[in-house]
Amino acid sequence: MTRIDDTPPAWDERAQLTTFLDYARGTARAKCEGVSAENARKAILPGSPLMTMSGVINHLRWVEYYWFQVVFLGEEDRAPMTDEDPDREMRIAVDFPLTQLLDAYAEQSARYRELVAGNDLGKQAQGTIRNGLHVDLRWILHHLTEETARHNGHLDILRELLDGTTGY
Repeated sequence: MTRIDDTPPAWDERAQLTTFLDYARGTARAKCEGVSAENARKAILPGSPLMTMSGVINHLRWVEYYWFQVVFLGEEDRAPMTDEDPDREMRIAVDFPLTQLLDAYAEQSARYRELVAGNDLGKQAQGTIRNGLHVDLRWILHHLTEETARHNGHLDILRELLDGTTGY
């Protein structure tokens, strides 16, 4: 697996936050390098029938969509999840090639890099989180880094169980 550099180009807060989010995103992509199309769709954890490599990547994509577009920008939520099927993004991921999911995630991440670059870290979100608070962009970047890093652990486990591949 390819090592992704986590050293920021500068030491200001913005550079550090965006570098670590990009590092986590890149790690998720690296965990998927070389996985077969069949293995990308396999759910191998008995207690998590929707946990596939494709599902995790699609989940990460829709998590970023939610936090940037729905919470930060206040847009209408157009994610595939519903009250009846809250894990739909995981369920439908197996209907798409992993490469397509990774490309969509990368394209979206590039748009969000521009969004972050054009806004002050202290800018309050238009939408609210579950407790009714308006978080700022800084909080969203911290949250997405934590969320992505946590799911990278899932990708680690899945990949090792699927084909024995481990990495840094």
